[in-house]
Amino acid sequence: MVGALESDQSFPMAEKFDILSEGFDPTAVVPEPLPLPVTNGTAADHEEENLKKTKVINGGGGEREMVLGRNVHTTCLAVTEPESNDEFTGDKEAYMASVLARYRKTLVERTKYHLGYPYNLDFDYGALGQLQHFSINNLGDPFIESNYGVHSRPFEVGVLDWFARLWEIERDDYWGYITNCGTEGNLHGILVGREVFPDGILYASSESHYSVFKAARMYRMECEKVDTLISGEIDCDDFRRKLLANKDKPAILNVNIGTTVKGAVDDLDLVIKTLEECGFSHDRFYIHCDGALFGLMMPFVKRAPKVTFNKPIGSVSVSGHKFVGCPMPCGVQITRMKHIKFLSNNVEYLASRDATIMGSRNGHAPLFLWYTLNRKGYKGFQKEVQKCLRNAHYLKDRLREAGISAMLNELSSTVVFERPKEEEFVRRWQLACQGDIAHVVVMPSVTVEKLDHFLKDLVEHRLVWYEDGSQPPCLVKDVGINNCICPAHK
Repeated sequence: MVGALESDQSFPMAEKFDILSEGFDPTAVVPEPLPLPVTNGTAADHEEENLKKTKVINGGGGEREMVLGRNVHTTCLAVTEPESNDEFTGDKEAYMASVLARYRKTLVERTKYHLGYPYNLDFDYGALGQLQHFSINNLGDPFIESNYGVHSRPFEVGVLDWFARLWEIERDDYWGYITNCGTEGNLHGILVGREVFPDGILYASSESHYSVFKAARMYRMECEKVDTLISGEIDCDDFRRKLLANKDKPAILNVNIGTTVKGAVDDLDLVIKTLEECGFSHDRFYIHCDGALFGLMMPFVKRAPKVTFNKPIGSVSVSGHKFVGCPMPCGVQITRMKHIKFLSNNVEYLASRDATIMGSRNGHAPLFLWYTLNRKGYKGFQKEVQKCLRNAHYLKDRLREAGISAMLNELSSTVVFERPKEEEFVRRWQLACQGDIAHVVVMPSVTVEKLDHFLKDLVEHRLVWYEDGSQPPCLVKDVGINNCICPAHK
């Protein structure tokens, strides 16, 4: 890298500008490694999986082999040393301003075609611009002020109190913090469960978010993967069988309040009933509720089962950058105060205590969350939830009218349908895919007009994809016979 940097500096700034401009492609896709499969057993059993090669579609439509653990530069904007006369010429500042301007244009364009991932892009935080000049860091425990004075703890605790009321737990009975992402909420919730029950077994459905199985590997926990129903909901019959086979050990369970791919909501009441019927008293199990997206939507859906600390659950986490619409990844984690004693430690350096996963925490995220919660309130979120569910049903009905297999779970805004045949189409609309299915997550920022644009584009492309007489995939195994309308099941 040093040699490359030295040779780069031999170019005049104007030439360097042109070369880097040609290579700048912020729309290119940097492939994510596929999640490692986790089967029953300890996390140590899966070390060999880290060496497996994964096939990844590249930008040209072909395939290349990618070894997990290697750093593969797909796109790169080089960091170059300033020229000696830059402060007089201003060439470097002009170059960087140009790059950022084009990047902003790219973001505007790509946002128009954002459908497959659960992010609410409908927000305006102009009022908070005045605070971006400060390094705000909420070190340590949110409820104990440290020696670092540039923090946003009063805003953070206000947000936590709001969610505590939503999930029905008294202020003196809960502890929580604003995390850096939804994954951190899962890592923390499962860690609390592991600390409460060091010899406990982690149970999670096969459609749980990959971060749950990441936690099992990180904490070296024994993990039982539970089957799911066709909807994506946990299969409590299989859960019962696995519980009875391990009655001698406490149970630590991840309950999905909206699965990643199908948006399925696990039946919390049935899960608790199954635990009790298998002989697990409330002091022998810990339930973490992963409510990344739907944890904030469910309280505003009629007929939806309640996620509440009035039930024997241990923790709930939700993402702040999804339904709320925070511009940076963040989340909220709430657990019972009695559990946090297993994690909390004094930190003299901070003059505080800490029971979080991370040390430094983004102090700006609480400001964005506090601002949105105040502007919208419970009634505002209720309206947005109703809009999302209404538009999700609209998309599902339109897909089926066009002869496309589609499924929508009752309590969900995630519409599952056949995977588009062309990867370029998938990248264009930024769809999340798994096997033969893809999905659209209908968020507050997704309008009917945007859905119509997507539908028109999809229908037109399907005419081309299948003009040779080939057939769309059968999705019976993915969405069930009632939702599959492939030629064999019309």
